[in-house]
Amino acid sequence: MPALPPDLRKALLGLPQKEKDQLLTRLVSQDAVLTEQLAFRLLEGDDALEVRRQRLQQQVDDPVRGFHQTPNDLLHIVRQLQQRLTYHCKITGDTQGEIELTLRLLTNVLRHQPEATGRLHGPTQPLLQHLARRTAEVVKSIQKLHEDYHLEFAPALNELLALLYASAAAPLARELGIPREC
Repeated sequence: MPALPPDLRKALLGLPQKEKDQLLTRLVSQDAVLTEQLAFRLLEGDDALEVRRQRLQQQVDDPVRGFHQTPNDLLHIVRQLQQRLTYHCKITGDTQGEIELTLRLLTNVLRHQPEATGRLHGPTQPLLQHLARRTAEVVKSIQKLHEDYHLEFAPALNELLALLYASAAAPLARELGIPREC
């Protein structure tokens, strides 16, 4: 985002307060993400983050347990859920929540969809590649956090890694250099 020229910045800050307020509200209303971020920070209560996490957790748990016609249907659902988790982090800044829910999503898919993750062949390959890539990304995300979080996420991550290496995605995981345990 380009910086304001010093002259314009000075003139803008010299405007009367009422005019600045009007400009601010007009600018904020033009950016939907910024509007939602501000609504989260300024309007929602103290327990809003936990409520949002619980809502997302329910969304993560429900659809991956059901029956899916094809592995591509399941991949489509997983991608949609991952987009929701990323958007949640963008709005709330909840990196730990995104990691926790991503671990849960990937674990649920590997645990509850053995027919889609049991064999590496044409129809299942895109799903298994996605699961392996997302696992690699979540491992990197955890490594970027403070060491205390490594201990907190270790049980869930080890469960995911065990399921990943027990699935048909194991060769893909080895190819990506994903550890067998953390």
